[in-house]
Amino acid sequence: MLSRPAAKLAAALVTALALAGTSACGSDPAAPAGDPTAPIEIWVRKPPGSNTEKTHVALAAKFTEKTGIKANVTALFDDFETKLQQAAAQKKLPDIVVNDTAQLGTLVKQGLVRDVEQSKIDGSGDLTPAAWDAAKGADGKFYAVPFSAQSFALFIRKDWREKLGAPLPSTWDQLDELATSFTTKDPDGNGKPDTYGYVIPGSTKRGYLDWYFSSFLWAAGGDYFSGKTGSLSPAISSTPSVAAAQWLKDQFCTDKSVVPGAITSETTQAHPMFETGKGGIYFTGPYNMARFDKSLGKDKYEVVALPAGPGGKSASLAEGENVYLMAGSKNPEGQEKFAEYLIGVDGQTIGMAADTDGNVVRLPVNKNVDLAKVRADKRWLVFDKVYKDAGRYNPVVPEWTPFRQASAEALSAIVANCGSDTKGELTKLADKFAAELKKQGTGS
Repeated sequence: MLSRPAAKLAAALVTALALAGTSACGSDPAAPAGDPTAPIEIWVRKPPGSNTEKTHVALAAKFTEKTGIKANVTALFDDFETKLQQAAAQKKLPDIVVNDTAQLGTLVKQGLVRDVEQSKIDGSGDLTPAAWDAAKGADGKFYAVPFSAQSFALFIRKDWREKLGAPLPSTWDQLDELATSFTTKDPDGNGKPDTYGYVIPGSTKRGYLDWYFSSFLWAAGGDYFSGKTGSLSPAISSTPSVAAAQWLKDQFCTDKSVVPGAITSETTQAHPMFETGKGGIYFTGPYNMARFDKSLGKDKYEVVALPAGPGGKSASLAEGENVYLMAGSKNPEGQEKFAEYLIGVDGQTIGMAADTDGNVVRLPVNKNVDLAKVRADKRWLVFDKVYKDAGRYNPVVPEWTPFRQASAEALSAIVANCGSDTKGELTKLADKFAAELKKQGTGS
């Protein structure tokens, strides 16, 4: 991350850039509209050389073929946000960024994106209302165009479960029993105590542990805040929230059913734990199916919804990616055309990449796209149903990142120290939440 002075400099430079480009964004009808033929530079948060990068390149090529506007894709993954800040400081922002929905608040705060007039985006009415909600800022304005949605489900080693004669879990108790069995009953039959239940990306980097935990928090009846947007109070230390965090801690400290090293693992380290037979239960996204089909075998695992928790219902973090129209573009019209292409039926279909691991559209946001007709793999329907029935986006605040990071650090302190006071740590977290809500002007 940039130092505080550098971050302020970047923000100042970007604000100046945004102001310089305001007329190109259409707020001044008497000002020039920019160059509608200027090439579009696109940054995507994808590993360079990956099949997902190739899909984005294919989308850009089809866009150019359709509109005549050149479009160049740059794939970046590690330290993406830092590199974006550096580009801002150098006044070299791309025209388009395709990145997580959770980054919206931060990008708005830093002045990196321009707002979007929903009614002027061709095809906007074809998108689901829930998807548009993920593109809306705390002030009610739209600062992106939704591109992809996703939910999460349990990936369970089917061969291990069947060998042990265990049922598919329909409650959290059964889920924990299965995790314990995977840890203690040698499900791979090699005679060694080298298997575990849960695979958890527990790093605090980018708030991974909170990202993982959020679905379980909601399913347990807990929450981050109470109240309405603009008048929120911390709920992270409520009784259900504490119970959810204690449940997580128990997996690390009491049942000891979590793969070793989880506390420092990002997803790039967690994925191999499942596919190489170290852990048998992984709560993750649909994008991993094609990978695990190749590395592990489609017949060796199953995909099921997270059972209802103590709160009486199932829940899943709803996420996805937005198309962010960056401030100061030389071609604001081209920015909008590119976004319009991505949300159209053709763009969504290409982005879904059928059943391959090149998918960049996990669940389509365009309601005219029939998931079942694009993909033969019916497991995608599990995620589609979870998204529609139990999907829940992060709370709408001006900037979510500080809350996610603080939560990840508090949860890490809880699970890394088995003698920790769960209630006490979450009470301290609630105090931090209250201060941050006040700072962002959205507390009660």
